[in-house]
Amino acid sequence: MTGVGRISARWLRAAPAQRVCAMLEEAGHSALFVGGCVRNALIGAPVSDLDLATDATPERVIALAQAAGLRAIPTGIDHGTVTVLAAGESVEITTFRRDVETDGRHATVAFSNDVAEDAARRDFTMNALYADARGQVHDPLGGLPDLLARRVRFVGDPAARVAEDYLRILRFFRFTAWYGDPARGMDAEGLAACAAGAEGLARISAERIGAELRKLLSAPDPAPAVAAMAQAGVLRVILPGADPRALAPLVHLEAEHHLPADPIARLAGLSGDDAAQRLRLSRAQAKRLTALRDAATGTHGPAALGYLLGAEDAGHALTLRGALLEQPVAPFAADVARGAAAEFPITAADLPETGRALGARLKTLRVAWLRADLHPDRAALLALPPEGDAD
Repeated sequence: MTGVGRISARWLRAAPAQRVCAMLEEAGHSALFVGGCVRNALIGAPVSDLDLATDATPERVIALAQAAGLRAIPTGIDHGTVTVLAAGESVEITTFRRDVETDGRHATVAFSNDVAEDAARRDFTMNALYADARGQVHDPLGGLPDLLARRVRFVGDPAARVAEDYLRILRFFRFTAWYGDPARGMDAEGLAACAAGAEGLARISAERIGAELRKLLSAPDPAPAVAAMAQAGVLRVILPGADPRALAPLVHLEAEHHLPADPIARLAGLSGDDAAQRLRLSRAQAKRLTALRDAATGTHGPAALGYLLGAEDAGHALTLRGALLEQPVAPFAADVARGAAAEFPITAADLPETGRALGARLKTLRVAWLRADLHPDRAALLALPPEGDAD
C-alpha cells in the first residue's frame, strides 16, 4: 500500500491517538485511522470521531488495551469493533473485515489482515482513505482524487454496494450534500443505482432512516440533494407526500436572516404524511415539528411567534412561511426579540369574572393580544368588551 500524502491534525498528535496507535504497533499490528477523521482532516473539516482499523482481532485489541492500562468496551465485537478509552477520549478500533454475506440491512463479516479487503467493503471511495500515526495517508482504491474533486462515488459497482445495505442510498445523498461539488452534479452511476434500489429502503428501520435524513437536512444546502432524491423516487419511499420545492427558498431565507441550519425546521418544509411516525422522531422533535408547521401556516406576527416559540424557532417559522408562500420575509429580529421577552399583561386579579368565565375571559384577551402582535397594553386589553357584547 503506497502513501499518497500526509495529514497534520491536532487530534492525530494528541495523546489518545498516539497512545492507541503505539499500543497496537508495538505489538506488531497495523494501526490505521480510517473514514471520516482522515477524510475531514484532508479537506480541513472538523473531526468528531476517531476510527482506527487494524489487523489485530477484537480479542487481541482487548488484551492489549488491558495490558496498557486502558479500558476496552466490546461495543460491536461481533463485527470486530472495540472502543478503547485513552486519555479521556474514545477511539473505535475495528479489525480489517471482508463481507461474507449481506441481506440489504446486515452483513456477516470475516476478519482479515488485508487493508485492501477492508477498503473494498466500504461505501464511498472518499471513506476508504487511511492514515497512520505519523499522518502518512494510504489510498488502496484511489479515493483521494475523488475527495479532492468533491466527487461522491461508490466503491466498485454502485448497484452491489446499494444491495449490501440499502441505507447507503440515503448516505449517497447525504454525502453529496455535505461533500459534493454542486457544479459537478451527482455521480450518474451512483444516482441510477439509488433509483433502482429505492424500494429496498422499506427494509431499513424507521429509526435509521430518520437519523440519516436529519443528517442530510443539517447540511449547509441540502436542497439539490433532496430534489434529486425526489426525482429518483427515493423521497416517495421514505416520506410519502413530501414536497421538496420549499427547501431551496428556505435555505436562502435562513442565510438571509442569519439562522442556523435546522433539520426539524427543514423537515417541516418538506411536510409529508405522518413524518414523525415514519421517521421515528422523539416526542420533543415531533412536538417541535408540529409547532413550526402550524406557526408557518398560521397568521401570527413576529412578536407573537417570539412569545409562543422563542426567538430562534420564531425565526424558523417566519422563514418557513416565506418559503412555503414563495414570498420575501421582512426583517423580524427586533419584533421576535420583543415577543420572546414579553409577558402577557393581564392577570386574573385584573378581571371581575370568576370560575370558568374568568378562564374564558383570560383566553379571549390573550388571543386578541397575540392577533395584534402583542401591541395592546394592559389598558387597551381591559377596554375590550367581553366576547358577545355589542361594540
